[in-house]
Amino acid sequence: MPDRSPGIVLSRRPWGRLLRILVLLAAGLAAWYAFSVARLLLGYQAKILCSAVFVSHRAAADVIATDLSLDHHRWLAGFPVGVDPARGRAHAGWRWPLLRVAVHRPGSGCTLVDAAADPLPRASADAKPGSLPPSAPDDGGLSEESHSTVSTPLTSLLTAAFDEPSDGRPQRTRAIVIVHRGRIVAERYAAGFGPDTPLAGWSMAKTALNALLGVLVRQRVLSVDDRAPVPEWVEPGDPRRRITIGQLLRMTSGLRFRETYTSPLEDVMQMLFGRADGAAFAASQPLEATPGSRWQYASGTTNILSRIVRARLGDAAYRDAPRRLLFDAVGMRTATLEPDAAGNFVASSFMYASARDWARLGLLFLNDGVWQGRRLLPEGWVAYSQTPTPQSPDGEFGAHLWLRVPRYYQDPEGPAALPDAAFHAIGHEGQFVSVVPSHELVVVRLGLTRHAHGWRHDRFLARVIAAVEKRERQ
Repeated sequence: MPDRSPGIVLSRRPWGRLLRILVLLAAGLAAWYAFSVARLLLGYQAKILCSAVFVSHRAAADVIATDLSLDHHRWLAGFPVGVDPARGRAHAGWRWPLLRVAVHRPGSGCTLVDAAADPLPRASADAKPGSLPPSAPDDGGLSEESHSTVSTPLTSLLTAAFDEPSDGRPQRTRAIVIVHRGRIVAERYAAGFGPDTPLAGWSMAKTALNALLGVLVRQRVLSVDDRAPVPEWVEPGDPRRRITIGQLLRMTSGLRFRETYTSPLEDVMQMLFGRADGAAFAASQPLEATPGSRWQYASGTTNILSRIVRARLGDAAYRDAPRRLLFDAVGMRTATLEPDAAGNFVASSFMYASARDWARLGLLFLNDGVWQGRRLLPEGWVAYSQTPTPQSPDGEFGAHLWLRVPRYYQDPEGPAALPDAAFHAIGHEGQFVSVVPSHELVVVRLGLTRHAHGWRHDRFLARVIAAVEKRERQ
């Protein structure tokens, strides 16, 4: 007969209850994770769609079919997305809290907002549009050569840059502008894009912030040697009080920040698509290393710097600062630096500009911070920015500038040799502004490259340099 003793029955009940509790906890954690991931991904879709439609002036159907659906984004295609042109909005998801909304405002681009609260805070009011009229000609060291003078080697390079390889790693180049000695010597665009199309620079925005900080250093508004004035760090004994503006620029702050995209819940995704105040999120992170002792690429440090600029200038002056102090000064009439819902410019990632305007930024650095005879950046600022950060691998990073092409964008068969003094602004999905002082050369490449080595910038740039050298000999 089976054993029916009460002792055996009683001994099983606690384990059964514990198992049910564990199952409920696991289900709750899984639901929380799924909800958190969904909100971030929906925020990404709403923001990208809004900026592409209202800033880049692209057709929503094209953006949905490409930017939001290709490659590893393909599984997002089942999420409902849409655009309300009359109200300047893009949305992704269903109902709040699984509804994310991005709002466009003239002169300020797009900002993710809380779909339940909606109105943006006063600190995020519209910025003033650029002072240059839409028909303003390219000048100030950026003029276009007659197409008849473009060399055959450069023409063939452009053709190859827009062709798609057969290795399953699409390039998806959208724009290339090559400027030699202040003149556009080669230029091409993919279908649907043109010289006036503002395109996402992603982390190239960091280099634009470098330039804005340079202007403010020249005006003695701040110094790279200043301790970073961050409200979250003011308590006596907080070791973060020792972090300087220069360490934030060189990404040696020692702050914890996970700049990885393998998990949607990593810090960079939370900051960009999950928090109303990305700078506050970045500033709240604890120290992992002594300030100045370790290099770690971290977009959060850039947004902390952006908020420092706001604190020094005040809200009203801050809203217009990129346009007034930088963009208008070099004729970047298509440039837009977008704020978050707290009114801080997301200078790590959210800047749009045409390929020609990105080239203007490169020319400012090529010309040592001087534009049309007027000095904008302090003497020595470009040299300071180019100085390798010793803690970075092989000194590949300066002050919000790359001094080497990262391996992800190198030729896998071996990196191409480039001049030592070359430097770059580099952004997600293969955005580049490369400056080669030895050849008076600025090369801009914009695209949608999502596979490692899909765009091999070192090889392309080496071939451009060779073609320019051959052109000079002719």
